[in-house]
Amino acid sequence: MTTQLKIDFVSDVSCPWCAVGLGALEAALARVAPDVKAELHFQPFELNPQMPKEGQDTFEHLNQKYGSSREQQAEAREMIRARGAAVGFQFSAGGRPRIYNTFDAHRLLHWAELEDVNKQIVLKKSLLKAYFTDSENPSDAEVLVRLAGAAGLDEARAREILASDEYAEETRERERMYTDAGIHSVPAIIINNQHLISGGQPVEVFERALRQIAGAAPARLSTA
Repeated sequence: MTTQLKIDFVSDVSCPWCAVGLGALEAALARVAPDVKAELHFQPFELNPQMPKEGQDTFEHLNQKYGSSREQQAEAREMIRARGAAVGFQFSAGGRPRIYNTFDAHRLLHWAELEDVNKQIVLKKSLLKAYFTDSENPSDAEVLVRLAGAAGLDEARAREILASDEYAEETRERERMYTDAGIHSVPAIIINNQHLISGGQPVEVFERALRQIAGAAPARLSTA
């Protein structure tokens, strides 16, 4: 008998740990199949909602935000690169040169979910790859339209949405819902609207949680 789960993956397309966490979650879902299946929905969260469209130099931004040196940032990049490689996600060797505003990407993801949750998944993964692997700008309308088309969505409709304020209020409302619920860092993985797993956890942690939530394992749920 297969247990069906609903998973809300709250994240930002400019969050490296979200790329790691998604890769680990997908690997865990492959391990628990066919006993456990999940419908995955991506929910919006902006790490830098005040970021201008032209973005900011990554070193400058992280230095201002965390006080980190170039050496510390390089060490963190290498750790994240290794974690990503372990779950099949490739970060560019030089890291992301700039950090951008991601609100339009979230508006497009909101629309994609309404169209087809499977296409939303393709679009989300394409956005992460475009930013972290290919160093593209996720606030650029042409990039977003191209990725939407590659995900099987209507490019003309995507362009129309991006040229307007369509889905802006709905996206902000979703963001507020999750921050009001106490989510202030991502990724945050919510299973069946009840169980929260925070951070880019290893595959084994996600696998154990999925089995326990689905009732396939007697052990106590743990995200440690």
